Amino acid sequence: QVQLVESGGGLVQAGGTLRLSCVASGSIDSIGTMGWYRQAPGKQRELVATISSGGSTNYADSVKDRFSISRNSAGNTVYLQMNSLKPEDTGVYYCKARNVWAMDYWGKGTLVTVSS
Repeated sequence: QVQLVESGGGLVQAGGTLRLSCVASGSIDSIGTMGWYRQAPGKQRELVATISSGGSTNYADSVKDRFSISRNSAGNTVYLQMNSLKPEDTGVYYCKARNVWAMDYWGKGTLVTVSS
């Protein structure tokens, strides 16, 4: 079992920055890829960015060049640095971890609100 706890959300003006954190606990040695997803009001959850255990990253086109995902050396904490935030970045941001058996774990989410 893996437990995930996100933090760092809040209210920010357009053009501002936020840094999200996600800390994993439990069977952290089994974690492979970690990532961030978001869900805007009335929309489906979508991928924002992922990072593999080896450090390979993947980003949604809408956040490339503005967001940066990183991971600590222990592999149990993932960050999302969000710059040049736009109102359309508003939503609940969820952390996901996939273990080596392809089982997914989700955090409860942290709310990001970007005002225009």
